[in-house]
Amino acid sequence: MRKVKPARKLGRTAAHRKATLDNLSTQLLLHKRIETTEAKAKETRKVVEKIITKARKGTVHAQREIFKSIRDKEAVKMLFEEIVSRVGDRNGGYTRIVKLAPRFGDAAKMAVIELVDYSEAPTKQVQTGKQDRAKRVKGSKKAEETSVAASSAE
Repeated sequence: MRKVKPARKLGRTAAHRKATLDNLSTQLLLHKRIETTEAKAKETRKVVEKIITKARKGTVHAQREIFKSIRDKEAVKMLFEEIVSRVGDRNGGYTRIVKLAPRFGDAAKMAVIELVDYSEAPTKQVQTGKQDRAKRVKGSKKAEETSVAASSAE
């Protein structure tokens, strides 16, 4: 009988998938907020939640275990000094995923994954409508007309 595996494959081999998730989790710890596809964000959440839970122990063994996947001294240092002190009293749920509008190029579902205690008010509005074709397509007639009109107005 076919059993469903719990993880997404993300169209990669096992080693490439592990490297991708390790890199995404490193960048999330460094920058506190990253924009990626929805599937990658959901898989990254699993990895980061386990890393932060291990880091809460604060032991040298925990540092060595985490360094196996993170491989960035600055990120590990920030995790143990800054991030753990902020989420020390929280019982899980260290990350938040906010869905965004689809990506223009391939219409992939996009999302922002962020550490909960570092969230800030969004500075820009999410664009919901379609972008004007003249702005999207290079060399279109409308784009040329608007650029000529703008240059003649000056």
